[in-house]
Amino acid sequence: MSTSYSDVELDDESDDGGYYDYYDSSEVDEILETDHQESDPEYFEFNCLDKEEVKRMLNENVEKLCAKIPVKPSLAKLLLHIHKWETNDLITSYQSDASKLLADSRIEPSPKPQQTKINLNSRTLTCVTCFSTYSREHFSALACNHYFCKDCWFTYFEMQITQGLTTAIECMAHECTILVPEDFVLRMINKSPVREKYQQFSFCDYVKSHLLLRFCPGANCNVVVFAKECQAKRATCKQCQTNFCFKCGSAYHAPLDCNTVKKWAQKCTDDSETANYISVNTKDCPFCHACIEKNGGCNHMSCWNCKRQFCWICLGEWNGHVKCNAYEENTRDASLQSQAREALSKYLFYFERWENHNKSLKLEELNIQKIRNQISAKVMAKEGSWIDWQYLLDAATLLAKCRYTLQYTYPYAYYMEVGARKKLFEYQQAELEKEIESLSWKVENVVSTDRADLENQMNIAEIRRLTLLKDFLVA
Repeated sequence: MSTSYSDVELDDESDDGGYYDYYDSSEVDEILETDHQESDPEYFEFNCLDKEEVKRMLNENVEKLCAKIPVKPSLAKLLLHIHKWETNDLITSYQSDASKLLADSRIEPSPKPQQTKINLNSRTLTCVTCFSTYSREHFSALACNHYFCKDCWFTYFEMQITQGLTTAIECMAHECTILVPEDFVLRMINKSPVREKYQQFSFCDYVKSHLLLRFCPGANCNVVVFAKECQAKRATCKQCQTNFCFKCGSAYHAPLDCNTVKKWAQKCTDDSETANYISVNTKDCPFCHACIEKNGGCNHMSCWNCKRQFCWICLGEWNGHVKCNAYEENTRDASLQSQAREALSKYLFYFERWENHNKSLKLEELNIQKIRNQISAKVMAKEGSWIDWQYLLDAATLLAKCRYTLQYTYPYAYYMEVGARKKLFEYQQAELEKEIESLSWKVENVVSTDRADLENQMNIAEIRRLTLLKDFLVA
């Protein structure tokens, strides 16, 4: 329980035991012990690779393409990069119309370039950029036949790489869009310190263009995640333990799909809506109007002044409280002004609940540290080992996972169309929220909570979470 300034004793018994009508203890154990891949809708097969393993894998793709079509490895790598490393599709396109593929990929010009104005039979040539005269061997050109001296190529490449360009570098001739392959660039910057930067940036470009590779977004982490399928599922870096959505690379957002979570993020930063909402950590008691501060993750509040208990989200009385997760549409007033107010009211309804669970997550992080300290004290007092008390940390960790999923159910519901499916979603959402709040109270009061009761509550909350994801997770 979270209170303002004093702790209040609460009855451990649930107000509504309806959930237990669906699952008895044997059913809970059976569900949780089923095959991991079948029971977990978030299961996702992937491997964590280091830089050398990724380079080896990319080079194998280059070799495979070169064995099928007559192009140099540097051009094969450029083709693969442009076409998202779809080797089989590239081979089919080349066999169908090689000239069109190379022209569309900006590797060869179309139509064929006219004869260069430079006299290549001469022993010396003058660069059209710097107007310096060098021997013929000092000049190079791409398939477009635009010749420049090596000094100008070097300066041009150095400037482009400094700006972060590598695989997108084009010929420096005016309005020429032919791309520069890797071997051409490396030949020009052979002894330059920018060579290492070019190789680093180009490697990043190759990884980002591959549909089945994704850099771990963890701070200072160099791991690359390789998956068999590109899905919006949770990937966990084995080095830094960062969780993220494999498909978009952002924070994991089940049950939302990647496009919807982007829309929600944009909506939350839209000044026309968020300027009308100020998120605060205090509210007035709905009964005596005393100022209440939320200092824990649980939404079951007890007023320090009048001792009445209420829900932090809807401010309704806790006794008999069932749910407050469903938004009631106002369809009576059809005026434009009323519609605008209704749209804002709907957004704020879901945003407040999204933001509340986000804050609860942060508060529960503090509770996890508190539990760690309690375990340390018990171990130091020889009241058991870390293994004996590990279930307390497991409960706090599971609570965070469940609340994290619950947080993303609110933008999911915001974009859902009204109908039977939304009613089913809101029912499951409300059940999950109820079990999470019960688990949150028990985690915050672990000293007085029976272990068996706590572990049973963990099982129930996790089953509720998985049930919702099985029905509504968008991959």
